[in-house]
Amino acid sequence: MKSHTEYLWMNVPARRAFVNITPEVEEAVRKSGVQEGLVLVNAMHISASVFVNDDESGLHHDYDVWLEKLAPHAPTSQYRHNDTGEDNADAHLKRQVMGREVVLAITKGKLDVGPWEQVFYGEFDGRRKKRVLMKVIGE
Repeated sequence: MKSHTEYLWMNVPARRAFVNITPEVEEAVRKSGVQEGLVLVNAMHISASVFVNDDESGLHHDYDVWLEKLAPHAPTSQYRHNDTGEDNADAHLKRQVMGREVVLAITKGKLDVGPWEQVFYGEFDGRRKKRVLMKVIGE
């Protein structure tokens, strides 16, 4: 069985954003040489997410609005986590809803996803460098 690991470094200048990382995941799969297997894509930070959905700006706007209603950033004093001097408790909650990672099938050396499915990095407390793990395993 083959294994290939790559790290994608993200440094989103905004507090919140959704970044399509499908091309980077496809490139990691291609480099791995795996024809049949799986790729794990994992946001390696507790205030960021990886998820699969449509690359449509209206949907991204709806996610942002919906998440802000579920876990509003302000007032920051509403969260016990922020008693430590941080202001990112909402980012932890948003990450929990959107998910930590995805596992995608690889068939004939390519991502085997639905017709509209794309891989996204969700940033909920940006403005600093964070890692995304791409781990490919298979034959």
